[in-house]
Amino acid sequence: MLIDSAGEPVAPAWLWLDARASSLVEEMRASELGRNHYAVTGCGLAACQQGAQLAWMQQHTPEVLERATNAFHCKDWLYFKLTGVRATDPSEALFTFGDYRTRDYSDDVIHGLGLTNRRGLIVPIVDRTLQQHVLTQGAASATGLLPGTPIALGFVDIVCTALGSGLYDPSISSGCTIIGSTGMHIRMVGNASGVIRNDRMTGYTMAWPIVGQFAQVQSNMASTLNIDWLLDMMRGAVRNGGVELSREELLRSQQDRIAKSAPAQLIYHPYILEAGERGPILDSAARASFIGLDEYHTYADMMRAVLEGIAYSARDCYAAMGPTPSEVRLSGGASRNPTLRRIMAAVLGANVRTITRMEAGAAGAAMIGAVGAGHYRTMADCAADWVVPFLDPVEQADPDLVVTYNSMFPAYLSSRQALTPIWRQLASGRSRAPPVS
Repeated sequence: MLIDSAGEPVAPAWLWLDARASSLVEEMRASELGRNHYAVTGCGLAACQQGAQLAWMQQHTPEVLERATNAFHCKDWLYFKLTGVRATDPSEALFTFGDYRTRDYSDDVIHGLGLTNRRGLIVPIVDRTLQQHVLTQGAASATGLLPGTPIALGFVDIVCTALGSGLYDPSISSGCTIIGSTGMHIRMVGNASGVIRNDRMTGYTMAWPIVGQFAQVQSNMASTLNIDWLLDMMRGAVRNGGVELSREELLRSQQDRIAKSAPAQLIYHPYILEAGERGPILDSAARASFIGLDEYHTYADMMRAVLEGIAYSARDCYAAMGPTPSEVRLSGGASRNPTLRRIMAAVLGANVRTITRMEAGAAGAAMIGAVGAGHYRTMADCAADWVVPFLDPVEQADPDLVVTYNSMFPAYLSSRQALTPIWRQLASGRSRAPPVS
């Protein structure tokens, strides 16, 4: 969100799904610049990032940047409206422009993006666990809240959700997978030397709301969106026959068949979004596919393969960050599905636990505010009250399923690698919409 000196938008906002910067990012990633960016930020350069989008605008719509005073993310704009402070949080700042070791902006990264002359757009970093600002009189009048109310600027939604879902647990090797519209796979890292980078230069290293600790992240563009797609395909077919079913009704009607069926012996790559994939590969041309279909496969088999594909993509992502954590906490709407949990545990070969709290991201943001305001001495103390009581019992991986999925995972990987040139061939035939100013 580009904001002028009065705090008003100067152009339409960009979403993270916007892929206009894809070709520019591919050029940067293929150069020394891309390697340097990854080494300093710990984050693979991607078209979804503010830095890449601003770099594209610098080349194509510099007049828009001329009108702007600051580049915000949505929550930063809300924070400004509430407090009058133009700022962002450490995770958002380091994700695009920073050095994860110093927990500050990097002039080298900003220069590499070609944005040195736009340095003024980048707002100061506010760490809510160390600093606080309060509600202004004007915002108090507009909201009905008390003037002077402390306002917490939360970290990136991924970090807040992981915190509220139980990623932070010093007693174990912990991970967190958010099974929502997108798939987020997060590994807790206790210090900068523990960050593991990969040769493909993908994934993100995000500041944690404890100085010196990090959340290492790999993310899939689409997770449950793959389930929605297959459900909607069937809904459209039965609608033509005069039957109207919701997604929930259709999934419920197939649930027993999916749960009781054997592993599908069918590979599905869950890249259903037009934007392609970003973890652990970065390829805007990547597309979903079934491999191994035969005349005996049913709709339930295809749905199970989609669930398995979501789990395989999670394993693919964790492998790019080092060893799979011994326990993975699950969050997001699909984590309530027992079949998906069972598949996820077996594919990962790890224990899983589900957080029962419905709004883990909001809880994580509140935890940051609570520690910052001094209501808890440490984040561990806060988690003992805010997280531990909401964790379901540990679900252990089925050893027989572990063997089966271990034997199938190499086929998932090798077919993904073999499809890369085919994705590019298909992409060359697709027309792109003209850029929007």
